[in-house]
Amino acid sequence: MKKYSSYMLSHMKWNNTLPAHWNIQRLKLVLQERKENNFPIKTDNILSLTNTRGVIPYAEKGNIGNKSKENIEGCHIAQIDDLVINSMNVVIGSAGVSKYFGAISPVYYALYPRNGENIHYFEYIFKLSTFEETLKELGNGILDIRKRIPMIKLNNVVLPVPPRKEQDQIVRFLDWKVSEINRLINIKKKEILLLKEKEKNLISEAVLHGLRKTNYKLSGNKWLGDIPDSWEIIKLGNFCTFQNGISESGDFFTAGTPFVSYGDVYRHLELPKRVKGMAKSNEQQQRVFSVKKGDILFTRTSENIEEIGMAAVCKYTIEKAVFSGFIIRCRPKEDVVDTDYMKYYLQIPAIRNHFSSMMNIVIRASLSQNLLKQMPVVIPPMQEQKEIATYLESQHAKHIYQIEILEKEINVLNEYKTRLIFDTVTGQIDIRDIDVPEYEFVGENSIPDFDGEEISEESADEEVS
Repeated sequence: MKKYSSYMLSHMKWNNTLPAHWNIQRLKLVLQERKENNFPIKTDNILSLTNTRGVIPYAEKGNIGNKSKENIEGCHIAQIDDLVINSMNVVIGSAGVSKYFGAISPVYYALYPRNGENIHYFEYIFKLSTFEETLKELGNGILDIRKRIPMIKLNNVVLPVPPRKEQDQIVRFLDWKVSEINRLINIKKKEILLLKEKEKNLISEAVLHGLRKTNYKLSGNKWLGDIPDSWEIIKLGNFCTFQNGISESGDFFTAGTPFVSYGDVYRHLELPKRVKGMAKSNEQQQRVFSVKKGDILFTRTSENIEEIGMAAVCKYTIEKAVFSGFIIRCRPKEDVVDTDYMKYYLQIPAIRNHFSSMMNIVIRASLSQNLLKQMPVVIPPMQEQKEIATYLESQHAKHIYQIEILEKEINVLNEYKTRLIFDTVTGQIDIRDIDVPEYEFVGENSIPDFDGEEISEESADEEVS
């Protein structure tokens, strides 16, 4: 693509040059903060801002992030076409133009153009990682991704301001090209979802029916269905001992011996050899709350039933380690189950259905030892357990290889998209004469993320609280 005929130095930290006829202005001269409160109540439509889906009604968000507060009189107002920014997460792309009129958290800023600028042009800027990086030094806080940026500092951020006609053409061009790229990304994401679904079905079939043709019998459990007639079903409590994790507070978790956290178990098949957490545990605590080879760790408490009973097996003893109070340790007796077989067995839908059907949630879901002891475990002969585990390990390696290839392709497409946006919004390429054809707009989340749901890294979005 061609370049503009002449450029000037921009003196912006995230970009050196701009077309010579563009302006450079502080944000407060281009965008105005909307200081409109929801008192008296103007709307009960609470809006949520995510760093991937943008601004959505809170009801559409599901179980991600924090809960909305009942008293919405303390919220602010966002109008349609306001650029909503999360003051604490803007450095990781938490910004988006709202399609809705609604109430927003006080930690959000709603910005609108002062002089008729195209708000979507500035949305593209706020989604650029190079621009976001320069905002980190403006924040107040310890963690880079949780630094709150005061509006008084954000107002002084310098922005490129093309003529309005060029802003419109840039938005049209980028919407078109980004849609093309997103369509390719979504195809590859769908392939990943299909691979993961295929593996789930493969695991369920292997651990419930085995690898050989045989006769079947009724299991007596509606979730498990029929099982080979030579296999047994034994409740977990009949061959395991149980221990809730350690509950401490204050500076207990600042240094010392290894500490296994909720995050080490949640959505992991195996516990890592080395955990990041540290704790000031003593010898008695290390004995009672030990983490040994063969242990199975279950998540114990959460606001969502779906996050309860997630399990990770321990393939290695972690010396002097203790584990979190949000975890239950299950320690099987020797020669009953193979660790790798259990790693796969615990992933099957029947186990998730078992927990969901028996758990009563009021405010927080909690998995008790008594409930865990009732969990049915299908027990093939030990040799068959090992054969099933070996087979599933080989199939898992194939799936991981295929998924890694697709993820690398997605990364390449995302890098290309980022570069295209940067070059266009900073005028490194001249797209004024490009005809934009008719197209169907495709967002980056037209299908779910890799796990079938949007994943927020811990507190990735600051919700109404």
